[in-house]
Amino acid sequence: MIVTLQHMKVKFAVVGCGSIGKRHIAVLDADPNVEIVGICDIELTRVQELSELYNHIPYYTNFEDLMAVCDADVINIVTPHALHKTQSIQALNNGFHVLVEKPMSLNVRDAQEMNDAAKANGKKLWVVKQNRFNVPVSLTHQAIRSGWLGRIFMVKCDVLWNRYQGYYDDSSWRGKIQEEGGALFTQASHFIDLLIWWCGEVKSVKAKAATQNHNIETEDSGVAVMEFENGALGSLTWTTCVYEKNYEGSITVIGEKGTIKIGGAYLNKIEFWNVENQPLPTDIDFNDKPNAYGKYQGTSSNHDKVIESIAKEIQTGIGQNVEGTEGLRSIDAIEKIYANILQ
Repeated sequence: MIVTLQHMKVKFAVVGCGSIGKRHIAVLDADPNVEIVGICDIELTRVQELSELYNHIPYYTNFEDLMAVCDADVINIVTPHALHKTQSIQALNNGFHVLVEKPMSLNVRDAQEMNDAAKANGKKLWVVKQNRFNVPVSLTHQAIRSGWLGRIFMVKCDVLWNRYQGYYDDSSWRGKIQEEGGALFTQASHFIDLLIWWCGEVKSVKAKAATQNHNIETEDSGVAVMEFENGALGSLTWTTCVYEKNYEGSITVIGEKGTIKIGGAYLNKIEFWNVENQPLPTDIDFNDKPNAYGKYQGTSSNHDKVIESIAKEIQTGIGQNVEGTEGLRSIDAIEKIYANILQ
């Protein structure tokens, strides 16, 4: 049950102030309908600097201390992957709604426990899936759900990105099996979410993965062949070994009555559109917008639309948000892919 707080600012707290946490804080700061009432990180200097940058937000280095005194409506969990389950459940048990970054957890069992905690406490658990708000993604979703493409025969997904060794070396958790889980959780999970959104559950999968160009525990490259609930065949290629910079993040949908390719580096362009009786609209702005939230600059995101939608749901009971029960589906798919890697 969402309590109606219409015409009041929705109060958020952010736990985890690394690169994505800073993005959350900036987005919240720029939204006139919300208020940041607390930030938390184990690194004192980091939260002190952010507090000074954002009008002296109350800051904490202990999660329990924040929960004890903070009057947030929603706590954003933006910590390393392995902490998502425990901290989300703690927040839910303490009476807060939770918005957790992807991946919501590192296995289906943990994701289900998080959903159970939300239900038991009568609170909402949402998962950040900002790519669903991308203009090309929204248009493709409309095409699929409206039946413009007819039956979906195949989907082809490529996540061809660069991560240099320092990206892993400078982190205490990236590239580690128990802490990060692997590139499917970190780099490919948003893409897998869209494949499931459009094609249903993964029924069967065979995969091959390798660590080719980094000194890490997890894989940095892989390929998977899947069959989906709707009968579509799918392929997924993922890597962090692309030379020098990100090359492409793309999904191609091949249907009975049309073909669509969403491309660019971040699913931000319609690269091909051939749909029966449905020409590509000419009145839509497809230009990619970088993050520009006052004190923060970064890559394309749409985190602002996620926050806006969460605030709207808190205020009115209506929103377009991915709940934990939906977020679990991509965790299930990732778990299946890793479980079926050929040796």
